[in-house]
Amino acid sequence: MNQTYLLEWLDLLVTFTLNPSKTDVNEITTVQSKAIIEKTIEQTVFIQSQFKIKVFSLNKEKQIKIIVGNYHSSLIIFLDNVIERSHNVAFERFDLKQVMKALILCFDELLSFIETRFSDYLSLDMRVPATYLVVSKKKLKKKIDKLKNNSTSTINDEKVTVILFDSLYSFVNSKANEKVTFRQVLYRKQLVKELELLRVPEREDIVGSTLIEVLIYMNFNSRTFINYFTKSVADQINCCENAAGKMEKLLFYFKEFNQIHSKDGVILNPHHQDLKTVLSDWFKHEMMYLEKRLHFSVIPLVNVDKKRNETPIIANTNDKVLCKLSTDQTALLLRASDELKILIAKSMNHIFKTIVPFLSTPNKVHLSYDSMRSKSYVAEERDKKIVIETLERMIKQIKEY
Repeated sequence: MNQTYLLEWLDLLVTFTLNPSKTDVNEITTVQSKAIIEKTIEQTVFIQSQFKIKVFSLNKEKQIKIIVGNYHSSLIIFLDNVIERSHNVAFERFDLKQVMKALILCFDELLSFIETRFSDYLSLDMRVPATYLVVSKKKLKKKIDKLKNNSTSTINDEKVTVILFDSLYSFVNSKANEKVTFRQVLYRKQLVKELELLRVPEREDIVGSTLIEVLIYMNFNSRTFINYFTKSVADQINCCENAAGKMEKLLFYFKEFNQIHSKDGVILNPHHQDLKTVLSDWFKHEMMYLEKRLHFSVIPLVNVDKKRNETPIIANTNDKVLCKLSTDQTALLLRASDELKILIAKSMNHIFKTIVPFLSTPNKVHLSYDSMRSKSYVAEERDKKIVIETLERMIKQIKEY
């Protein structure tokens, strides 16, 4: 059974029967075209069934990886050949066009089958062939359009929906010559599939949103989504009038967050930290911050008493110091300065509250000290790199004094 080549009929069809350089395709009759289409549909079902039997009959993971990789590569080659040939004048006849269309659907379905069932055995970091990428993006875009037009896709929070669809459309509309890996394509396919299964939720909590649960489950570690999520949770916590209430609500949201499962082996941005890790760290740091405020009985927490806890506003922008680093990068510097005791104050919050009002960035004049403090716990690799390079330039400058 293991030696059987399941793609034999399709291989012969693409390599010889429908190859204008080896066969006069005009000799194919309308009846034959219809028979080919019917056989193609049968083969699509047959190959999936037999492929599962073939794979599960193997005992060694290395053998499974080889056979899955070989079939996946072969299907992509066939798909590329069929798409390229479909533009040939030899296939302008209506019945032959239908044959090519049936083959494209067949190969696309078989590829989706392998990528969904046996993704663990594929080399996901390999670059996707251009033709296959075009087909995948086109198919994805149709599904995304349908999701967006479906009222259930805008459940609960419009801003989350905007963040999600901006990310999806950014991928399907990206330049053709941009390097894309199988991991990136497969992630979007899996994400869209999860979104198609969404149901309108009964509750409206930020952590209880079904859409947000899906994004956390799918490790949607978009920086925009992370910032939105943390700000939404912080805004709801700040609705409480006392510190004990804030802590109780924060613990509740943290418990709800921890109960959301995450799917193994999937991630939106492979070069960034896992979403669960980033958000867990944020929750923990926020709890530490509240605990310190409660312990030392400092002034009421964020926005409890606006007059007593209001951030100083420097009206004259000329009195501000322009910092060429971004808000996130400045936040990292201040956090590191506090933890290394380079800047010493009664709390890290006090450092941000004292310094930030006197700073501005090229993109923003008035900065929120509390927002900057929260962002210091969500460090992006690019921001860390820029801060490190900046510090290295400062070291070099100091050495020249």
